[in-house]
Amino acid sequence: MRRYQNYILGKWIDGDGTETQLYNAINGEIIGEVSSAGLDYAAILDYGRKTGGKVLRKMTFQERGRMLKALALYLMDRKEKYYQVSAWTGATKVDSWIDIEGGIGNLFANASLRRQFPDLPYYVDGAAAPLSRNGSFIGHHIMVPKEGVAVHINAFNFPIWGMLEKIAVNLMAGVPAVVKPSESTCYLTEVMVRDIIDSKILPEGSLQLVCGLGRGIIDFVESQDTVTFTGSASTGKMLKAHPRIAQESVSFNLEADSLNATILGKKAVPGTEEFDLFIKETVKEITIKAGQKCTAVRRIMVPEDLIDDVEKAISARLATTKMGDPSQEGVRMGSLATRQQVSRVRENVEKLAVSQRIAFGDLDNFEVFGADKNTGAFFSPILFRNDDPFNKTDVHDIEAFGPVSTIMPYKEIEDAIELAKMGKGSLVSSIVTPSDEEAVEYVVNAASMHGRILVLNKDCAKESTGHGSPMPLLTHGGPGRAGGGEEMGGKRGVLHYLQRTAIQGHPTTITKITQQFQVGAEMPEANPHVFRKHFEELVVGETVFTHKHTVTDADIVNFANVSGDNFYAHMDATSLDGTIFEQRVAHGYFILSKAAGLFVDPKKGPVLLNYGIDEARFTKPVYPGATIGVRFTVKEKIDQEKRSEDDIAKGIVKFLVDVYDETGETVALATILTMVRKLDQN
Repeated sequence: MRRYQNYILGKWIDGDGTETQLYNAINGEIIGEVSSAGLDYAAILDYGRKTGGKVLRKMTFQERGRMLKALALYLMDRKEKYYQVSAWTGATKVDSWIDIEGGIGNLFANASLRRQFPDLPYYVDGAAAPLSRNGSFIGHHIMVPKEGVAVHINAFNFPIWGMLEKIAVNLMAGVPAVVKPSESTCYLTEVMVRDIIDSKILPEGSLQLVCGLGRGIIDFVESQDTVTFTGSASTGKMLKAHPRIAQESVSFNLEADSLNATILGKKAVPGTEEFDLFIKETVKEITIKAGQKCTAVRRIMVPEDLIDDVEKAISARLATTKMGDPSQEGVRMGSLATRQQVSRVRENVEKLAVSQRIAFGDLDNFEVFGADKNTGAFFSPILFRNDDPFNKTDVHDIEAFGPVSTIMPYKEIEDAIELAKMGKGSLVSSIVTPSDEEAVEYVVNAASMHGRILVLNKDCAKESTGHGSPMPLLTHGGPGRAGGGEEMGGKRGVLHYLQRTAIQGHPTTITKITQQFQVGAEMPEANPHVFRKHFEELVVGETVFTHKHTVTDADIVNFANVSGDNFYAHMDATSLDGTIFEQRVAHGYFILSKAAGLFVDPKKGPVLLNYGIDEARFTKPVYPGATIGVRFTVKEKIDQEKRSEDDIAKGIVKFLVDVYDETGETVALATILTMVRKLDQN
């Protein structure tokens, strides 16, 4: 019998005794055993903080992003072994794809976020705040990695996705993790973590694994730590109330299973593509992972005149869904994760059956292909019907965490909104409708009680990821019963693991700290010209002060001829009454174009190309006779990795273009983005 182990303190070790025996969900055979009893959690957390955290915090966002990308590629090359083990959890190939490749996709997505962060170990948040009349005292915000560890307590349903979607975020932020998967499916998590450790891609101490029950794991958390929990609302609330969480003011993120709803719009009648999409998507949500998803549809709301049509259509599809051993041809639905889960789901189905009738399915009489329903963890899809959901309210309170859902009628969209809100807070809801008006009404009025809303119609169906798929660049969480937390969310998710700190000082000092030029800071003159310098040689703040140019009527006319922009304010001095202009005004884009002519050093050099303009503003009208010059300043530098051996070694440099007139007042501002060659071409 295999003994599944914990990876802590830099080594694989067994816990004391046997806490949990592990079973194959399809045939009931024993897979192995696991224990975390006797582990020193104080030492485990401290090891993460001091060993893994120390290295991660020194890495820049660019380095962390490249690390995640390398790990994703490494795991993708080994994915087939994970599929083999995933089948033991009762998952079909599609179920496993969501868990395995969906999880690895989170690594790729978070790795790509490095382009939204500076080439620093910390993040510069927002814009500077002026704090004095003459500009010698300003404020800003930076966000640094918390000097703690992320403790992730995960559910049984996604042993890989649940781990990777969380650690991708904390690792990108520079924070180490201790992962505690559900003991019932930890064997799959353990297989992947062994590969992660063997890869040596992550710094030692940045990932530890506790495979057993993990009792006592949060008894030693400190104020810089973060605890996340995914699972039942009742367990989550118990953990959140742990005295240590309150005493140390520990950040706690709860993502709980919720009573998610899907709504069929009134205009999505039989015969429309949207009606067919609704049936297909709803059945998928009932059967994928055998309904064991925190985002699965539990409540199905349809116009009252269509409830019979919908019941028949869903029942017909469920009747053709083969359940059994996923290795058998034609099987589309596997088992629940454990026999214990079968008992829990059955108990809640029996409670729900008191106030509503079963329209499809049977707790005892159902067919299983290629397996024995008495030894495996199989459960029949159950479709309830509740014709009085405003009064028979068990459906809004009790969740059967399996292939169980309830269909119910509504009269008007506002009734569907109220029914959806009766779930007391959900991770997700969806509305399927061809009517954008219906969509607007539902989304705007239901959003306060939902973490995510899918609007599905025929136009987006082909590429839609579906009701049940949280995406790494969007937040995953929800209010109320759903826990009130947020996971993932692109940059938003990463910021959860950073401490925001206000900083105050002179613009030159703040420039040094942020490595972003702040207005009012020293501007040493570049010598030689910045276009003659390689990426490594450029210093934030150094400036080119250009020659001047006096704007003429001919400039305006010539630019209008070249651009085709003959807007009246530029070309017709007789049409300016009632405007803000005193005379014909130079085109803003001429000012920027002329600025480029002033600041560019045209000879071939390290600058490879200019690929964009950000934050362009025209702040003061420029009339014929005005004389303009440019202060051209290195604003920020961002390292860039080579995409191949043949690629040019380069970095991204942002330059501040400050165009000013003869009074010294700024007339235009912009940031240009350039690629600049590095000295080192190896």
